[in-house]
Amino acid sequence: MEPVTEPRSRRRMTGAERREQLIHIGRALFAEKGFDGTSVEEIAAHAKVSKPVVYEHFGGKEGIYAVVIDREMQRLLSLVTQALSASHSLVKLERAALALLQYIEESSEGFRILVRDSHAASGTGTFGSLLSDIASQVEDVLADEFVERGYDPKLAPMYAQMLVGMVALTGQWWLDVRKPSREDVAAHLVNLCWNGLTSLDPNPRLTSASRGLVLSPGLVPEMPGKELSDKELKELGKQRERELKEQEKLRRELEKQREREAKELERQRERELKEQEKAQRELDKQREREAKEHEKLQRELEKQREREHREQERLRALEARQAELEARLADVEPQ
Repeated sequence: MEPVTEPRSRRRMTGAERREQLIHIGRALFAEKGFDGTSVEEIAAHAKVSKPVVYEHFGGKEGIYAVVIDREMQRLLSLVTQALSASHSLVKLERAALALLQYIEESSEGFRILVRDSHAASGTGTFGSLLSDIASQVEDVLADEFVERGYDPKLAPMYAQMLVGMVALTGQWWLDVRKPSREDVAAHLVNLCWNGLTSLDPNPRLTSASRGLVLSPGLVPEMPGKELSDKELKELGKQRERELKEQEKLRRELEKQREREAKELERQRERELKEQEKAQRELDKQREREAKEHEKLQRELEKQREREHREQERLRALEARQAELEARLADVEPQ
């Protein structure tokens, strides 16, 4: 943090000047140390005033923090709102990405404070709530595009969250690396958002309507010469037609693929059914063979029992005749 130098003149600061000085010092300390890591003593020491002066103007560090957060959120929201005022959806997307990156480049300390998520003491919400506000504006843009392309506009809120989240995380990464340039990062962001992974441009560039754009917080500047030319509008129209044709082609291919899969599934089911029927027939034949074999064994058993029964009858008859002969012999023996 740069030290605050004393003004050259010895005149006493006005109340408004003192407030701005304390806000400036607090902003730098909050960015460096966070809310919890910053004390009223540090703020007063850097401002070369006593602690009661800080309490007199803001009631403590919470008051300074609330003002800092509110200003940063308003600045960022103003830049993005300006960006989304463009007429063409592609240009809106380009300018929105540029707006966030411009804010990061020009207000690094403010962005560091915001991405830490606002402390409850600020009373002005969080960075997440700010992104939700931006996503609400992006919803309208996406809903129009979805209707034109035949998509369900009810999905626009979900896609808006995805889009804003991707841009915000890229901004957090770029906060420290700062390479490539702001416009290059925006071009690659738009490349992914607009074209998708399957149609990435190997050398993306912003349209002339967005190149060199610098937004002014709180203003909606006139931008002569920055609107799309007739040639660019025709090219964008042709690009959209190509995208729609490609999407229609992909849709037809997907339908054909689904039909092929359905037919293959039906053939597979028929094969399985035939296999089941064949297995059932084999099982029935096996059961018939087993039943016949069982019947054959049953008949053999019955025959065996009949033979045994006849043999037993024959043996009993022999025994009876034997007993009869023995009785006769006993009767004829001499007394």
